[in-house]
Amino acid sequence: MIRLAFDGTPLLGPRSGVGEVVNGLAPELARRPELEIVAYAVTLRGRHDLAAHLPAGVRAATRTFPARAVRQAWLRAEHPQIERWTGPVDVVHATNYVAPPTKAREVVSVYDLGFVRSPELVADDALDYPELLRRAIRRGAWIHTTSDFVRDEIIATFPIAPERVVRVYPGVPETERGDAARGRALAGTERYVLAIGTIEPRKNFPMLVRAFDAIASDDPELALVIAGTRGWGADEFDTALAAARHRGRVHAPGYVSADDRRDLLAGASVLAYPSRYEGFGFPPLEAMAAGVPVVATRAGAVPEVVGGAAWLVASDDADAFADAVHTVLTDDGVRHDLVTRGNLRHDAFSWRSAAAELLALYEATQS
Repeated sequence: MIRLAFDGTPLLGPRSGVGEVVNGLAPELARRPELEIVAYAVTLRGRHDLAAHLPAGVRAATRTFPARAVRQAWLRAEHPQIERWTGPVDVVHATNYVAPPTKAREVVSVYDLGFVRSPELVADDALDYPELLRRAIRRGAWIHTTSDFVRDEIIATFPIAPERVVRVYPGVPETERGDAARGRALAGTERYVLAIGTIEPRKNFPMLVRAFDAIASDDPELALVIAGTRGWGADEFDTALAAARHRGRVHAPGYVSADDRRDLLAGASVLAYPSRYEGFGFPPLEAMAAGVPVVATRAGAVPEVVGGAAWLVASDDADAFADAVHTVLTDDGVRHDLVTRGNLRHDAFSWRSAAAELLALYEATQS
């Protein structure tokens, strides 16, 4: 039996990609008889909400410490230790970059190195990650990541033995139960290109607006829906939208619920994924599971994740992105081929397999 402390903080608030990973893994890990799990949350305001987001058999552990103060302490010292939240444990899995000081063995999840590669594209708090990771590595932490692309980046960037950086692919969030008619009603049109993600510089939505503008004149029924929370640096998106000739057909409803997300995917004509950099990327796989063709950029781990089942273009080429979307919308053969390949590709990702591989990683830390 391994006593596991698992960071459940990403389950609180609007669900990010990290939140989807934690949400998918938690119930599968909870089913493993080899694990006794306590989930901790480093938050002051959301500490009372954690228990409601946990699967049966997982205990919630919170304290009245402000997250910002705790992180600043962890940048400078080896206290407070996470055992003040959890009690004695064998392994700590820090699921969101920030590994707490601990007496136990430690695994820290790192999903991308945007904070190293392009610090101008990340929020200010992510600039603390390099020092926090170096401190964790000095304590002997192992690193879990979700793509071989990021694994190679981590090994090249941080002083850690390659065998202590382990790639475990996640599963795919549930999309199969979407209602296409409701999705079209939410979009306000019968035909739309859908993008999903936080409106922030790394997601490259200004380029997508320009690409949509280039094809919208020839397709007056087509709309663009960008579903995601407004993040930092959204001014660039606002500027691109204000300059668009067809801005009235670009809809940005903000954060959408899991049910709305599934319905929007089910009704979409194309999923657009225009990112500048990704360490994994759920939306293309969610679209494939829903039978929706994908046009994406050749950025970071995206080619590895989609595995030839999406049309890929350069992240800085709005014209090429527009041409790809137009072709997928108008060429039934291309569309059918992408959907067929997508149906096969998303089946390669399983939460059950991910939990089994993580259990093997936890066991490796004990040897």
